[in-house]
Amino acid sequence: MVPEDERHTSFRTPIGIFCYTVMPFGLKNAGATYQRAMTRIFDDLIHQKVECYVDDLVIKSMDREDHLDDLRIVFERIRKYDLKMNPLKCAFGVSSGKFLGYVVRHRGIEVDPNKIKAIMEMPPPKSLRQLRSLQGQLAFIRRFISNLSGRCQPFSKLMKKDVRFKWDEECQEAFDSIKRYLLSPPILAAPIPGKPLILYTAALEESLGALLAQHNEEGKENALYYISRRLIGAEIRYSPIEKHCLALIFAVQKLRHYMLSHKITLISKIDPLKFLMTRPALTGRLARWAVILLQFDITYVPQKAVKGQVLADFLAAHPIPADSPLNDDLPDEQIMNVEEEEMLRVWEMYFDGASSIKRARPPNLEKAQAGIRLIFVAPEGGIMRFSFSLTEPRTNNEAEYEALIAGLEIAIDVRIRNLQIFGDSQLV
Repeated sequence: MVPEDERHTSFRTPIGIFCYTVMPFGLKNAGATYQRAMTRIFDDLIHQKVECYVDDLVIKSMDREDHLDDLRIVFERIRKYDLKMNPLKCAFGVSSGKFLGYVVRHRGIEVDPNKIKAIMEMPPPKSLRQLRSLQGQLAFIRRFISNLSGRCQPFSKLMKKDVRFKWDEECQEAFDSIKRYLLSPPILAAPIPGKPLILYTAALEESLGALLAQHNEEGKENALYYISRRLIGAEIRYSPIEKHCLALIFAVQKLRHYMLSHKITLISKIDPLKFLMTRPALTGRLARWAVILLQFDITYVPQKAVKGQVLADFLAAHPIPADSPLNDDLPDEQIMNVEEEEMLRVWEMYFDGASSIKRARPPNLEKAQAGIRLIFVAPEGGIMRFSFSLTEPRTNNEAEYEALIAGLEIAIDVRIRNLQIFGDSQLV
């Protein structure tokens, strides 16, 4: 500590008054100050030979032969700045080890076996306090569990106010399913810079889920991160396509630090990008979602075009209820089934628009006039003629546009399905 600040840490004891000469535990800014000091000390080694988080330090080497040299460099730096190490908490020359509550290996990170053991040996909760303890332990490892929010859905009713705590069969089945899943938890790999990421999203009736994955150097797909959350409030009443859009927004906001530096392949049951980016007008919530997605490079791929174990596992963790209605298609889309005979019934439309200036009295007054003319020829040879005068002045090009638009509106009104359009302009 700075000598002039030592007196601020003084405390009284039966044998006298003492003060700290180094930073003590418990200070509000102790963690940030310590991290800033470690970053300055190992500035040129971080992400190369060293990874540090406050007082946790990892020395890493690509080759075993280089590890002793890397250790020597780090030890010299530690000795230079008079840092102390606890031998009982150190491990050297290992291929895996515990770091920040996880097991770190060359393949990725795994759940600490002690944390899994604590959950596996935990009896069914008998009170709200025990249930909250269980959910706290699951929250720490939620990045390893696919659709954790959906799996814990039966617990949510017990967390409400003024609800009697009753652990029923549905809650027990959910608890057992989590234990079965933790018998073989996945290994989460680290993202490879420069390679595209794969984002799987799913939206159920009361929960959202997503999986971030990537192909490794051998072409095998590895999971990077699982996320999920419950739908709350008005979100439960969203349409199916809006829930899929919300799942995508939730994923890009939660995993933004991964996605900004990679191209993203989106795999989902419904294409939320098409729904958001091709609508003629967006307002409110949908407009905000569209703006958020503009900063990412995302390409949609349908689920049916993808095959792989990761997709199979993800879909198995997000089952669709048996009584759920099918909503595969986007809203506002019309599916037309045209028979072969209907395909042969082709109408023809001829359009023209013109504008002219007519002199009126007094002689120095000029009046612009515009009109359009339409002719429809039926497949059987019948003819329909239409002529309209435009109330406001138009140029020739504008009159041509008005004629084309009016013709299309008439074709829709009379239910013409197949139409060939002819005109003397370059519009068609």
